[in-house]
Amino acid sequence: MDKKHIDINDYLSLINKSLKTGILLTTKDKDKVNSMVIGWGTFGVIFEKPMFIVYVRNNRYTHQMLANNPEFTINVKLDGVDRNTLKICGNESGRDIDKIKKANLTLVDPNKISVPGIKEFPLTIECKVIYKLDQDTSKLPLEVQKRFYSHEVDTYHTVYYGEILDSYIID
Repeated sequence: MDKKHIDINDYLSLINKSLKTGILLTTKDKDKVNSMVIGWGTFGVIFEKPMFIVYVRNNRYTHQMLANNPEFTINVKLDGVDRNTLKICGNESGRDIDKIKKANLTLVDPNKISVPGIKEFPLTIECKVIYKLDQDTSKLPLEVQKRFYSHEVDTYHTVYYGEILDSYIID
């Protein structure tokens, strides 16, 4: 499968727009690959390195997988919305099912990390976690606490700073 190397800066608008409907964050632990839908993430330059910063709630299976293998890919659809995949990867847990198989996704070997890309979500960003921070929700504004943290007791997000090691579009 061919990959076209891209300058991620040329795709920031598309990725930010896609975050509103959901993009995939894919992880791998040993032989198990899991994707979850994310809507929170951002790009930046930190420590003089290009970063994708993502938030993962501490009770998610992805959080456990990142603890075991601190690498991830960001996978973005180039056209349209794949509601079936977003429903499966957003509503089901990888602890219970193989979401990759259920959503009929095709894994593509990575270039620089151990976590694969996804053919059906061809814009791929390979990241290695170089820093993480557990969120202290008590320091958030009350309206944010109520909106995002009142329905799941004892949960918070871990913020992962993923150094972007490669970015490409799978052909």
